[in-house]
Amino acid sequence: MSGIARWCFRHRFIVVGGWLLLLAILAGGVTAAGGAAFSEEYSLPGTESTRAGELLASQSERTSGDSGTIVLHATSGRVTDPAVRADVDKMLARVAEVPEVGAVASPFAPEGAAQISEDGATAYATVTFTEERQSLDTENIQQVMDLGSELRGDTLRVEFGGSVMGELEKPSTSSSELIGLLAAAIVMLFAFGSFVAMAIPLIAAVLALGGAILSIDLLTHAMSVPGTAPIIAAFIGLGVGTDYALFVVARYRNGIRAGLGPEDATVAAMNTSGRAVIFAGGTVAVAMLGLLMLGFSILSGIGLSAAIMVAFAVAVAVTLLPALFALFGTRVLSRRQRARLRNEGPMEAQVSKGWERWAGYVQKRPVPLTITATVLMVALTIPFFSMRLGSSDAGNNPEDTTTRQAYDLLADGFGPGHNGPLLLVAEVPSPQAATALTQLGQEIETVPGVASVQAPPATPDATVRTLRVIPTESPQSEQTSDLIDTLRDRVIPDHEEDGLTVHVGGQTAVHKDFASELSGKMPLFVTIIVVLGCLLLMLAFRSILIPLTAAVMNLLSAGAGFGIVVAVFQWGWGSSALGAGPAGPVESFLPPMMLAVLFGLSMDYEVFLVSRIHEEWLHTGDNNLAVRRGQAATGQLINAVAIIMICVFTAFVFMGMRIIAEFGLGVAVAILLDALVVRTILVPAAMQLFGKWNWYLPRWLDRILPHVSVEGPAAAPAGGERVHARTPADDQGPVLTDRRGT
Repeated sequence: MSGIARWCFRHRFIVVGGWLLLLAILAGGVTAAGGAAFSEEYSLPGTESTRAGELLASQSERTSGDSGTIVLHATSGRVTDPAVRADVDKMLARVAEVPEVGAVASPFAPEGAAQISEDGATAYATVTFTEERQSLDTENIQQVMDLGSELRGDTLRVEFGGSVMGELEKPSTSSSELIGLLAAAIVMLFAFGSFVAMAIPLIAAVLALGGAILSIDLLTHAMSVPGTAPIIAAFIGLGVGTDYALFVVARYRNGIRAGLGPEDATVAAMNTSGRAVIFAGGTVAVAMLGLLMLGFSILSGIGLSAAIMVAFAVAVAVTLLPALFALFGTRVLSRRQRARLRNEGPMEAQVSKGWERWAGYVQKRPVPLTITATVLMVALTIPFFSMRLGSSDAGNNPEDTTTRQAYDLLADGFGPGHNGPLLLVAEVPSPQAATALTQLGQEIETVPGVASVQAPPATPDATVRTLRVIPTESPQSEQTSDLIDTLRDRVIPDHEEDGLTVHVGGQTAVHKDFASELSGKMPLFVTIIVVLGCLLLMLAFRSILIPLTAAVMNLLSAGAGFGIVVAVFQWGWGSSALGAGPAGPVESFLPPMMLAVLFGLSMDYEVFLVSRIHEEWLHTGDNNLAVRRGQAATGQLINAVAIIMICVFTAFVFMGMRIIAEFGLGVAVAILLDALVVRTILVPAAMQLFGKWNWYLPRWLDRILPHVSVEGPAAAPAGGERVHARTPADDQGPVLTDRRGT
């Protein structure tokens, strides 16, 4: 690290120019590629819904893309009134001429009777486009909506539903990012008292954010990346980008106040906090890359995008910060601090008296504080055990959006299940199989939870036929999920004879299958990231207990975060107030994404706290003193970066996107608890109780594991020796190793 820090310090303009050139190259690459190409598609090989889709696609040529609906509701009279019908027909004819519109299914066509409600007050037209929604020109979607909106009046409401129309409702993240940056600036200004010290982490975060977002845009041309990936990456980038820079800047400021010159202070900062940043960033990246092991392309895109963001944040912290230190020198201190340094000479880094007193308080009462904190965390985790995974629908959109109003109109006019019909796709190789399918449809109509069964027209010799099953409840309801199980496990098997094979498909079934597949892989995913995290901490601190304790603490933080998400979004304790609609299932994507992020960020705080405790331990060999000093030295800084993280994630809660609101609130709450309860109480109390056992590592394991220094050369005591504590299991005296661990 010394060589990198000195080179970047001495070649400051080359480093800054190199980063700006890299941004320009990435921007040029995105422009040349025609922008980003996000995709919401994901495959579920082997599931019944996938087999249904494949069977249907094999028998019908796919000539169109996604579809949307134009919902018409007469506030007086009926939509079938001649005047209304004439206006609608003219509008739909103009819609059919819009570029990228492949077909328009009118409710007034001979086959459109089912598109008009029984009371005649509501009807809908289906607009099928030629491309998937992410590939469509938004101007064409807007033109369709503008044409439909022209019919709005005192007697006719017109709303637009479907995922295609929802593309125009996606909120911008720029305001949330700005709020996050502003909150970070305020926190750092209070922490440092210097505008320069505040500006440096912000510059680093913005540069890392820009480079990573451009790289993610390029990544979309190589693999499937969902549109939520850059939003989630922005969460992480703003948080870790400012946090990593903040830790390094704080250490650099301490070096300047201790009397070091700017270059030596830079080297000292990078050899300590810089190493910790690299290690912490590695833990976050490993956790996010763990999403690739689940085997879902859409989660792989999110994981890789987040890992790219973290890589940029670490790279900026390691290279750009030394260059910025060279540019700003001692101006990272306020004028008053610089004057004091000139008048009074070098001084040791000041430790917050409040945190020093708190560290002593925890050290005197580790048992009652541990019990109290554990009970609190476990209580907040309880709702997690009732979590129901699924997928929200337009019924969870903000009430003022047209997709939500279209959803409500269809639910009122046709029933809630009309917003998520089930599609039964059947192989019908013989007349006997066709008769069996007819009998199946008749029995399904009698199944509780089924509103109606529709059999679309089919040619007499068709070998693939469909049944459209309309549930009585909404697509996201538990009753609809149970209905899918009933059809698959009990009703359909009784009729699969004479060669008849039936698969339950449709978007609602796809979402259920995705939740089931993901739930089945979650135990393996949790095991992998916990084991990898433990191995990384074991390498860093040459300990068995510290990694195991960290794993338990991280799972407690994550469990509490999930508990709050379930209470708010699944139980409905405030989801409407957040603009996320009524109660509903927790998004299937959330557990792996949130767990990966939380495990990575919690490891960050663990590394920053324990690395400082480890420094003191290496100097003193006194566990009690090391824990007290380490917590007193890092408590204020860890809570400052936690506040920044909380502000960043909370700013995204009110965007109007349910999955982002779930993610933002869950991570913000978990970080709050991690900083205020886990790192402030549980970890130091546990390390106090474990004593010298914290630093125990069997000799055979110590020989096998490679030696990695997180604290760097500055952490070694005078004389170059590092003392491994004597434990009850070690009757041969202290183990002495030099700085290389030999």
